[in-house]
Amino acid sequence: MFIYTYACHEDETELCQLELSLLLAQPCAGGIAQSDIEIAANRSPFIRRKIHVQLSAGSMEELVELLPEVGLGEGETFKVVFTQAAGDSSITYEERRQLERLAGASIRGKAEMRKPDRLFGLIRLNGRWLFGFCEDNDAIWLEHQKKPQNYSTALPVRAARAIVNIAAPGRAEAVKLIDPCCGIGTVLIEAMSMGIDIEGVDLNPLAVRGARMNLAHFGYADRVKLGDMRGLTGHYDAAIIDMPYNLCSVLPEDEQLEMLRSMRRFAARAVIVTTESIERLAENANWSVQAVARLRKGSFTRFITVVE
Repeated sequence: MFIYTYACHEDETELCQLELSLLLAQPCAGGIAQSDIEIAANRSPFIRRKIHVQLSAGSMEELVELLPEVGLGEGETFKVVFTQAAGDSSITYEERRQLERLAGASIRGKAEMRKPDRLFGLIRLNGRWLFGFCEDNDAIWLEHQKKPQNYSTALPVRAARAIVNIAAPGRAEAVKLIDPCCGIGTVLIEAMSMGIDIEGVDLNPLAVRGARMNLAHFGYADRVKLGDMRGLTGHYDAAIIDMPYNLCSVLPEDEQLEMLRSMRRFAARAVIVTTESIERLAENANWSVQAVARLRKGSFTRFITVVE
């Protein structure tokens, strides 16, 4: 079993819950999730910590008796970190440090507070004390905010990463994605950083040039083509499309409908990003709407619509 703690801004709540519910194959709410599905801690931009539960006990005293069983490699150092479960404020800061010291004293090995070889997680959840290998999210996507080419209307990096996971919630190596309006490559970079096979297309030569520059900046291969999505061939497991818009207007409905119908040809599934609800148009294009999440930023709202 795996324990995941997560957090998001209130404007991202719907996006966070949709992404994690698909990644972990269960509804997620309240800042903590238990799942038999293992994903890397840095896959989601919302996950803070992952604990691979190895030991479980009804009390801390019982857990301490089990801790000598924890295996460490020869010469490996370790550190124990206590994680406060969401909504549990009964354990004070000093008590948490004391619990960490108590657990650490029961493990056969050398403790190292700064750069341990192994990180262990300790948590009290639903009346049980749980312990196991721990992994914190290193937020690798933060570096991707420093792209040499940027658009003011481009997707935020955190949102792009979550949307990629919504499009491809399973094993990264098992899917093939397409971004047929890829812009400067924000979605491409997040997908590639997770080992997902993705291609990008855009009508705008300047966008294609910017995307190639951004991909090269982060050491990723050029998977971008200049072209019109209406001429795409082949088949993809899923498409991610951020519908073009500017600060004053969105595409006319007939053009959006044409794009949605075109996408039906080459993708089995799609995640559509729009500035207005697109459920009716998607259904007119023979898509079935599976889920919708809203991503807000002040008075501006993006609609994330999942269709099959």
